[in-house]
Amino acid sequence: MNDHDKTKLTRPRPVRESISEMTEIVLPNDANPLNALLGGRLMHWIDLAGAMAAHRHSRTYVVTASIDHLDFLVPVRVGDFVILRSSVNRVFHTSMEVGVKVWVENYRVEQSRHVSSAYLTFVAIDAAGNKMAVPPVVPETEDEKRRYDGAARRREMRRAESVRRMEVRS
Repeated sequence: MNDHDKTKLTRPRPVRESISEMTEIVLPNDANPLNALLGGRLMHWIDLAGAMAAHRHSRTYVVTASIDHLDFLVPVRVGDFVILRSSVNRVFHTSMEVGVKVWVENYRVEQSRHVSSAYLTFVAIDAAGNKMAVPPVVPETEDEKRRYDGAARRREMRRAESVRRMEVRS
């Protein structure tokens, strides 16, 4: 890899370059006996949507390191569309916080509702599984700047929680 290619890979990138959108239709195999979307299936889709944003930003392999708590706000039924929008909120050194917002769209009644939001942490790795530095992310809009600032606070909360869990195990 020449110096020009290395510079392209490490240059700061705006949030908009990581934005991803994924749409799924809820099929009977995705649902429980009450025809409501399985929580595990939604978590899987959230992980995929988050990974797409992290891949777009880092331009390398990524692995999921953590997901913050997840609330399911409204039920999602068989036949509904699930829209997942994701983007990188902030980059630390080898990790990225990605936000994913989930909407359910019932096209029969032209209704769209917020289902869930999640923050995931992804770590960039090479083909051998070694951590890699991630290019900085540049927030441009007020909303992106708010999420960027919030990511630092959430990271500190995650670290404090991790320390508490380690103390309980000791």
